[in-house]
Amino acid sequence: MKSALPRLFLFALVLLGSVRAAEPAEPPGLVWHRAADWGVEGRALPERERLRWFDRLPAAAQTRVTDEVWKLSRDSAGMLVRFRTDATTLWADYTLLRGPNAGTNQTAIGASGLDLYARDAAGRWRWVGVTRPASQHVRQELVSGLAPGSREYALYLPLRNGVEELFIGAPADAKFEGLPPRAAKPIVFYGTSITHGASASRPGMTHVAILGRRLDRPVMNFGFSGNGHMDAAVGEFLTPIDAAIYVIDCLPNMNAASVREKCPPLVRQLRAARPDTPIVLVEDRRKPNVWILPERDRFHSENHAALRECFDALQREGVTGLYYLPGDDLLGDDGEATTDGSHPSDLGFVRQADVFEPLLRKILGP
Repeated sequence: MKSALPRLFLFALVLLGSVRAAEPAEPPGLVWHRAADWGVEGRALPERERLRWFDRLPAAAQTRVTDEVWKLSRDSAGMLVRFRTDATTLWADYTLLRGPNAGTNQTAIGASGLDLYARDAAGRWRWVGVTRPASQHVRQELVSGLAPGSREYALYLPLRNGVEELFIGAPADAKFEGLPPRAAKPIVFYGTSITHGASASRPGMTHVAILGRRLDRPVMNFGFSGNGHMDAAVGEFLTPIDAAIYVIDCLPNMNAASVREKCPPLVRQLRAARPDTPIVLVEDRRKPNVWILPERDRFHSENHAALRECFDALQREGVTGLYYLPGDDLLGDDGEATTDGSHPSDLGFVRQADVFEPLLRKILGP
């Protein structure tokens, strides 16, 4: 009896060839536009020197924040590039700081991919396409067959990787205009891995990004996975930003004692530098399995009580423009909005945005 292995080997080659054939070939005559030439939103303090153009913190932070915060600050979380074009095909060429990485609770697209949105005829931001990173240098089609017409696009950068360089490719006969960062004051989010983007399936699905689209306003993401500790050293790099709102969402990385220790000094630090900028203190989400884990439930309750104590004490001190966002409803009440019992799924991020949005709209005003 003849072995079936040669036939299986040939079948595998045919299958592999069909998969490769399905990958779109780069069309001739693409023109590559360098994103750094017109700017990126969500990149704080652009006037200060950086080690890398897409870093979230300036070079001076390297010796002031913890080593882990500095390392995480080199991720491009929250940054986006805007442009206008009538191209019917769009490509991306970018180099990552590290090879494509997917953690235990995040996709490779979320960690290292690009995520493309466009405004529709009604002015709403709508999803268009993503890259699927498989190497440190990515050169891929974002989308083809686009409906005719000129429109505005927003391209979100990776959440858990850095970007060394980014180019957007469009046909030579297409009109292309890079759009500089909007002048409106940004909403600045300082938080944990949840703010950083775990476990969004793609970069545009964090609550920070969702709120930026819904409120049509720039946002800045200072989420540091496992390291959102209300540190004064991080606050030092928040205060130079002329923010519309500061959102402090660090409780998932803290306990009641550290909240009482660090929350009041951080708020005073922000208020001293920015007397009129609203500050929002956010409770941590209550994990969905606390109904059967009483110690975990107690931990959340103690954290919430500590933050409320700080909020009340700061108000008694005369701190104005201070707002409070309860955390119990951030993920809903059905236990179905996380990937691992802690980090939101896309559903969880939408629910968080739903809770944040009314308060932020109230603060921003008409």
